[in-house]
Amino acid sequence: MSLASLVPMQPVKNVSESATFYEKLGFVVEERRDDWGWARLRCGECLLMLDQSINPHAGIPRIAVLYLYPENVADFHRRARENGLEVPDLDVTFYGMVEFRIDDPDGNRLWIGQAEETRRDG
Repeated sequence: MSLASLVPMQPVKNVSESATFYEKLGFVVEERRDDWGWARLRCGECLLMLDQSINPHAGIPRIAVLYLYPENVADFHRRARENGLEVPDLDVTFYGMVEFRIDDPDGNRLWIGQAEETRRDG
C-alpha cells in the first residue's frame, strides 16, 4: 500500500482572510467554496487546504505546524516581505537549515527553510 499524496488541512476562522495571507506567500487559490468555508491552494507542486469547520470548539485550539521547503529560501523570504508580510530575518539553525518562522492569521505556525549547503542567495 502507498499514498499518492498528502495534503495538509489548516484550521482557520476566515477562509478569505487566510487565503489572502497564503497568496502573499506565493500560493494560488485553485478552488474556493465560501458556503463551505473551504479552499484549496497550490504553490508549485504543494497543495494546502483551509477549512473553517475543523475547530468547532473555539476553546480548544487545533494549531498546526507546516514546514515549507522553497527552492530558494532567500528569494521566498524577500518576496514575502515585498508582499507586506512581517517576517523575521533569516536564521541559521543548529540543525543546518536557513529558515524563518511566521504564524498565519489563525496562529498556525509556518517554518520556512532550506538546507544551508543547498542555499543560493536570491
